[in-house]
Amino acid sequence: MQDNSNKISLKQLGIRLTIMVGISVLVGFISSYAGLGESKQILATSIFTLIISATLLFWNFRLAIAFIGMAIILAGNVLTLEQFINSAELDIILFLIGMMTLVGVLKDLGLFSWIIQSIIKMKRMSGHLFIIVLMFMSAFMACLVDEVTSIVFMLALIFQVCDTLKVSPTPYVIISVVATNIGSSGTMLGNPIGILIGTKAGFSFIDFMVTAFPIMLISLGGALIIVLLWYRKDILLFTERLEARRKMLIGLGPLIQIPYKKGLFILIAAVLLIALHHNLEEKLGVAKNTLLIVAPLAISGILMIWKNERARHYIESEVEWWTLLFFMMLFAVAGSLEKTGVTQQIAANFINTFGNNPLVLAPIILFITAAGSAFVDNIVFVAAFIPIVKEIGAESLWWALMFGGCFGGNITLIGSTANIVALGMIEKRYHKHITFFEWFRFGIVIGIVTCIIACIAIMLLILLR
Repeated sequence: MQDNSNKISLKQLGIRLTIMVGISVLVGFISSYAGLGESKQILATSIFTLIISATLLFWNFRLAIAFIGMAIILAGNVLTLEQFINSAELDIILFLIGMMTLVGVLKDLGLFSWIIQSIIKMKRMSGHLFIIVLMFMSAFMACLVDEVTSIVFMLALIFQVCDTLKVSPTPYVIISVVATNIGSSGTMLGNPIGILIGTKAGFSFIDFMVTAFPIMLISLGGALIIVLLWYRKDILLFTERLEARRKMLIGLGPLIQIPYKKGLFILIAAVLLIALHHNLEEKLGVAKNTLLIVAPLAISGILMIWKNERARHYIESEVEWWTLLFFMMLFAVAGSLEKTGVTQQIAANFINTFGNNPLVLAPIILFITAAGSAFVDNIVFVAAFIPIVKEIGAESLWWALMFGGCFGGNITLIGSTANIVALGMIEKRYHKHITFFEWFRFGIVIGIVTCIIACIAIMLLILLR
């Protein structure tokens, strides 16, 4: 979500600030009349609402507002320092630090550049084949590393190809982002939502591969059909321009030899170690998901010793400290809702309203999360729902929560981090802005179709178990 809060007028700033504080206060008053009568419950609910509002109205200041909110939570004795540490999900933060460092090393080793070159030199390339390769490569890269790394490197490919063929990059940027968001639901590695839900629900990497990955593939197939129909004119133009270059015996761009083998070996080793974490934990007798967190940290540590001259760079530049600190504050504030009994009360009201039948609750949670994630950071919505799903205790609802968060990010151009990064890159390179409705009219179709596919798949899982 790109916000120009630092460029808006004082009047606009005042209006946004009034709206943010007003919403927070209003939610506090509503909470007091909705069975949340304790002052700590009201304060926790108001601060959480404040952070949600900040992601909408003051994106650039969201971390500062989260800091202030957390300070109020601690000063108001809603959480103790010990409870804050327990609620901040340091295991998830450590996992993400390890993965970000690992990805930084893989960048240096040229692995992602080699992948791009491999696509460029494919024979019999056409518009349709390029779209298929683009979508599946975006999705699989998101599965293996993360959505942000995936979109950064896929856009490097898109820009090179589109500049060569002199076609607009906008359709291909949107297509790659859509595939990236869908692909990020396939494993625990693709999105912070995955590791958050995996650790909270007790899912292993194999659980994701057995349940989430097939649903992701089917959803990606549905999205591919929509893309091929929606952008058929752009795909035809792509093919025509490529054929014209072939007649002149010119390809899609210059090729260079890249020593990729070390990077590929490291990636395969890391994924295998993470995939086998559950089996290794049982053999070693350690707590569940311990090796899931340890694996990327250990591998990153070894790589930092090997690449010691770049070790500081990996930690200072490749690790997204801003984002991780925001996650910590968000998780802790969400923890305050659980500690004060707010989520238990909401879960009880939720069950009283909709019952406790997973066949009814799964689609409700999936579509509510998708709608919310379209306009607010999906981590915020997932963090809010996790204690509620945990209280209800149905496994299928965890999957509904994850797919809603990942797929809902495709609906608007501010729906996920991958969207925001892509918008920034295309604006920086081409001084071109993708409008809200240019994205929305395509994104809403993709979002609804993929959510329906995921919903049907989850309901079938419920019926078969």
